[in-house]
Amino acid sequence: MPPELLVAGVVLIGLVIYSLTGGADFGGGVWDLLALGRRARLQREAIAHTIGPIWEANHVWLIVVLVLLWTCFPKVFATLGTALHIPLTLTLIGIVLRGSAFVFRSYDRQDTRSQLRWSLIFAGASVITPITFGISVGAISSGTLPMDPVTGMVQTDFISSWFAPFPLVVGLYTLTLFAWLAATYLTVEVGYAPLRRDFQYRAIAAGIASGVLAFAALLLMPTGAPHLWELVGSSPIVWVFVALVSSFAAVSLIAEWLRAFRIAQLTAGATVAMVVMGWGAAMFPEMVQPDLTVWNTAAPDTVQWTTLIVLGLGAVLLVPSFIWLYRVFDTARSAESKAAAEAKGTPPDEDPQRMSKA
Repeated sequence: MPPELLVAGVVLIGLVIYSLTGGADFGGGVWDLLALGRRARLQREAIAHTIGPIWEANHVWLIVVLVLLWTCFPKVFATLGTALHIPLTLTLIGIVLRGSAFVFRSYDRQDTRSQLRWSLIFAGASVITPITFGISVGAISSGTLPMDPVTGMVQTDFISSWFAPFPLVVGLYTLTLFAWLAATYLTVEVGYAPLRRDFQYRAIAAGIASGVLAFAALLLMPTGAPHLWELVGSSPIVWVFVALVSSFAAVSLIAEWLRAFRIAQLTAGATVAMVVMGWGAAMFPEMVQPDLTVWNTAAPDTVQWTTLIVLGLGAVLLVPSFIWLYRVFDTARSAESKAAAEAKGTPPDEDPQRMSKA
């Protein structure tokens, strides 16, 4: 198998993992912004308690994707960095502001004014970042980033390729997809029954909203991304992914309504994974439409194989470390929850301070 195809596959896998982990973290920020009612404080505490230990580590997968593009597909990296400079810069600024605000909110003064300031920055960045991330994906797919045949440089005015109906709808779809994923995860992680119901209703609402926006994106695709629409129409495997996405999403929403939260969590994760993989299948072999493919943008084979070897060696350290990290913090959260419940003399499932699954 050509090495560039292997690297492209790793890039797609990295995007899947980042969507399932970092995407859920962004979705948690959305619900932090929309925390309402008598349990608003508990909702925010649940979100912070769930994402707090591992939110920063999840960005490793985005870094892996960026490094692979820069090393193995430099023309793709240069094109995206040039034509999508504005939305990608906003994405990076949002990631930095979000992380900084999350930390400062934890360690700054606990008065209402300070907490409100950091909460607004954290939640606002959590909303803007997935939108700009999705907008960039929509622009990559739209075919509005052609290459100049003479200079080999992307032809762009820096705005029109991404500030258009199709990319904007894809951005909103990304936001609702991540919000749905986060709320579904939280129904499993939260032990306090009334709080779990709050996130249950939010998960159902976000899931329906993401379905509406997905349908809107399909309606806009013939005019907003015509070349992608042609590829979708000529690729049976893409429609297999469409069927899988629809089926998993329907099962997840039904399971959420029936309070089968573990099934809802697994099928919501599968839905997001199929969305990303289906997009990759529809785009293949193109990486940026209409001119940049896996084949004509790849670095020399020596670079590709060296990168794959280093990536394999790094995975030996990275993957077990991540598994250990999740287990350690899950154990710590369980011990904290048990101690809080025993101190109150209440069962863990009825303790409002039990913010993660024991």
